[in-house]
Amino acid sequence: MRIWKLSSSLFLVMMLLTGCLYPEEELAENQTPYKEQVQAVQAAINQFQEANEGVLPIKTTEGDTPLYQKYLIDFKRLVPQYLSEPPGNSYENGGVFQYVIINPETDVQVKIFDLRIAEKIREIKLLIKAYGNPPFKEKIAQNVYSLNFDKLGYKEEPTVTSPYTNQSLSFVVTESGEIYVDYRNDLLQALQEKDHSFKPGDDIRSILVEDSMFVPAYSLPYTIDESSKEPIFLMN
Repeated sequence: MRIWKLSSSLFLVMMLLTGCLYPEEELAENQTPYKEQVQAVQAAINQFQEANEGVLPIKTTEGDTPLYQKYLIDFKRLVPQYLSEPPGNSYENGGVFQYVIINPETDVQVKIFDLRIAEKIREIKLLIKAYGNPPFKEKIAQNVYSLNFDKLGYKEEPTVTSPYTNQSLSFVVTESGEIYVDYRNDLLQALQEKDHSFKPGDDIRSILVEDSMFVPAYSLPYTIDESSKEPIFLMN
C-alpha cells in the first residue's frame, strides 16, 4: 500500500512541477544566467539606493529566512524608472532565477539563484510527507543526515547541478525534515584553489560567492575542520 502511495505521489509531483510552475521554461533565454542582466540590475540598484538615501528595493521576508535567500529584489520598485522591465530570466518575468542582494549594509551586490532547486526540494518534501517521516540513511553531522531515497520511490538519487562546478550536488535532511543542498564538494574545491584565511567556526560559504553570479541557496552554513581543513557543517 505504501509503495503504491509513494508511486502515485511521485507521479503527481512530477506532473505538477513539469507542467505548471514554468509554462515558458522551454525558452532558453529564461533559463540562461546572463552576466549582462545581473550587471543591469546592479546598476539599477545603485541608482535606486543613491536616489533614496541608501534604502534598498527589497521584499519583506521572515526573520528566519536563510541568509542567501533573505534580500529578494522588489522589481516593482525598480520598473520602469530604473529598469524597463525585470530581466527575462527572472522569476518575475517568467524565468527560473531569483535575484537577490547580499551584503546589504556594506558592499551591496546583486546575485541570483536557481528556483528549480526549490522545485526539487518541494518534490522531496511532498514524498516525505506521503511516506510519513524522513527515511534517514546516515548521520553526517549533528542534526544532518543523508536520505534513503529508495524508500521514497526514487530509482536514482535526485541531484541538482552546481552553478559553480557543474558537478552534481546531493541533498541532506535535518531531523525536522528540512531539505538542503549539500555544497561540500564545491566548497572543498574552492578552498583548495583559492587563497583564504578562514578559521574553524567561520561560515565559509562566501568563498563560493566571490567570483560568481550565484549564491549557495538552500544551504546550511559550513565551516572548516580544524584538523583536515575540509568543509564541514557548522551546527550549534
